[in-house]
Amino acid sequence: MKKLLFLFLLLASCDNVEEYYEDAYCIENINIIDAKQGLKENMTIIISKNEIIKIEKTSNFNLSKKNNIINGSGKFLIPGLWDSHVHFAFEEELASSMFNLFMAYGITSVRDTGGEINFLKEWKDKSKTNPDLYPRVKIAGPLIDGKFNVYNGNSVSFPPLSVRTASVKETEVQVKELIENGVDFLKAYEMLTPEQFGVITKIAKENGLKVSGHIPLSMDVITASNIGLNSIEHLRNIEMSSTSNMEELLTIRRNALENKKGLLGSSLRTSLHKSQRMSSIKNIDSVQLKKVLNVLAKNNTWQIPTLILYTGWAYQLYKGLEWRSTFDFLPIEIKEKWNSQIDIVESSVLNPDYTKDISDNSERKDFADWGQSMTRLMNKMDITFMAGTDTPIGWQTPGYSLHNELEMLVKSGFTSLEAIEAATYNPALYFNMEDKLGLIKEGYIADLIILSDNPLNNISNTKKIETVIKNGNLMNREFLNSLLKEQREKK
Repeated sequence: MKKLLFLFLLLASCDNVEEYYEDAYCIENINIIDAKQGLKENMTIIISKNEIIKIEKTSNFNLSKKNNIINGSGKFLIPGLWDSHVHFAFEEELASSMFNLFMAYGITSVRDTGGEINFLKEWKDKSKTNPDLYPRVKIAGPLIDGKFNVYNGNSVSFPPLSVRTASVKETEVQVKELIENGVDFLKAYEMLTPEQFGVITKIAKENGLKVSGHIPLSMDVITASNIGLNSIEHLRNIEMSSTSNMEELLTIRRNALENKKGLLGSSLRTSLHKSQRMSSIKNIDSVQLKKVLNVLAKNNTWQIPTLILYTGWAYQLYKGLEWRSTFDFLPIEIKEKWNSQIDIVESSVLNPDYTKDISDNSERKDFADWGQSMTRLMNKMDITFMAGTDTPIGWQTPGYSLHNELEMLVKSGFTSLEAIEAATYNPALYFNMEDKLGLIKEGYIADLIILSDNPLNNISNTKKIETVIKNGNLMNREFLNSLLKEQREKK
């Protein structure tokens, strides 16, 4: 009997052993949310160096007071967010501020979808020099375009983000050069021929890279998806393939793309959009649309709809007090420039080039609404999405804009958890990093955000950021505010 009593006391004392984690910190009693596990309440998570080393119910822990313990009671932990469509090179003078802005808004990873390769490599390389403070950067390099390339620097709204390739051979050479320069994916653009597009997807497959982009105007979306387009930005040109007369429209585009008048690539593209985009949206054929969506689902062709770009413009959301107040965190010269541009637009003197293919504000609203309806339909068909914004285009403050996009996804029928998935797990999966990023699991990289309120109740709560953890480095609200202040004081 005495032996049994001794054994019981010994086991009880073992159960009460206090746990100590050296060179680590513990977030105690926090509610964890990720795309695969949903909500797990009252958890304790241990982070050491850049890794999550333990997650368990708080009631199962007996932490020693010697630990570095952070009280997470009433707070919510989500994975670090991705903005999967950004452009460091669109306003080069803003690029040096974008890292701090992204981090202050909980954007721990970004996917740059087009710019001059050496300029983008500069920011990708810089992100690697301090992974505890800078967002992870994935790049495509320049948009790979055709003979009459669009982003050739012919206007402020069309900076030199693309590379011109006038033949299949030139396209092949360019793709191989980009791969040698270490791009993470490739972006195909609208003025490519079908043959040029085909060589891009062929070389990409051979090198284990994905191809994203716009549907080339010389092609239909079904053919592009079948050939190997892995993801589509902005739902671009899907509408032209979704009418009963899509073959006729394609023939008209191919004839126009011969460009016998010698138009600039940007002008030629605008004329084709203007003549076919809105008429296609108004004449969508349900049978043809179903064929398109079935192919996209079958081929697992992902979507990055950037809803906030067009909805923000059409409904003048940039006039909102919250949106406009984020300009205070921009360098002074950028803030003044953006405010001046908006004032000019308000006087109806100027329209951004990316909206000139739509005649009036009524049509802009129709186009924005169509984007939301397409997003809703695609999501119901289990087509995969990533959240991206096109920042800084459309006066979208880097970092802040991603939270607006999450709200737009929910408005388009996503659950809050699906929206979070589009900005966390899905981008990690896209880059084959799903075994170490995008979820809150033991052994995963500690890219995390602590929120003061539950984003599952209201997706706008992703803006209520108390702490950002990047690669294990914990940055509290005071530090995040200092990052914003640093940008504001730039000249």
